Amino acid sequence: MPAYVQAVSGIPILSAEREQALAEKLYYSECVDSARELVLAHLRFVVHIARSYSGYGLAEADLIQEGNVGLMKAVKRFDPNKGVRLVSFAVHWIKAEMHEFILRNWRIVKVATTKAQRKLFFNLRSAKKSLGWLSAEETQAIAADLGVDEAEVQRMEGRLSSRDIAFDLPTDADDDDAWQSPQAYLDDISTDPARCIEAEDSARDGEDRLRSALSSLDERSRNIVTQRWLAEQKATLHELAAEYGVSAERIRQLEVNAMKKLKTTLVV
Repeated sequence: MPAYVQAVSGIPILSAEREQALAEKLYYSECVDSARELVLAHLRFVVHIARSYSGYGLAEADLIQEGNVGLMKAVKRFDPNKGVRLVSFAVHWIKAEMHEFILRNWRIVKVATTKAQRKLFFNLRSAKKSLGWLSAEETQAIAADLGVDEAEVQRMEGRLSSRDIAFDLPTDADDDDAWQSPQAYLDDISTDPARCIEAEDSARDGEDRLRSALSSLDERSRNIVTQRWLAEQKATLHELAAEYGVSAERIRQLEVNAMKKLKTTLVV
């Protein structure tokens, strides 16, 4: 990378007259050699812009590469009749390519998708006056300055303060660090064959024990428990009282006694 920077720094800067002549030749005649000279003369400017985005933790070489793409797009679209230097026109294209690259690669999960979010992503850090969380007054001021909602400012502050975590535990991690890896607490055990068989056996054993416990009850108690707890359409005390010709209180007593007996049988 230092060799590349040194190489582009050695390319002479174009005078305004030479730049205008090359731009006109490209604009009217589509001269490829003119486009090449314009691009080469402005590569140092791309390096300068790329270094201003070093705080995002991405490789400078990648940022320069993306910026060069933006520079070539700008050269292709540059109109020499507008009366501005190429560098003033190209800066927007260069930054646009770098911004898109940063948003795609800064985090695994994309943090900015809307226009307001993208604006906050690239301006919120510089707008903050301290390393702490924004106060209500600061949030309101930033929202007004950037023309976004206060809620968007708060959401972006939280996103910028978070970080990505690898799902798998690092190979050099010890047992004390294992709990920090999502692999340790997001493991899906529902499809584990051993656990599936264990769950099926446990459910089958529970059904067998319940069936055995119910068989130990007399027919009336068994019917009351079944209709009160196991039926799809559960019966009321008054409905069972009418069926057996007794009071609802008597049905309740029979149910309580039957449940006690079931619990005793199932615990053993």
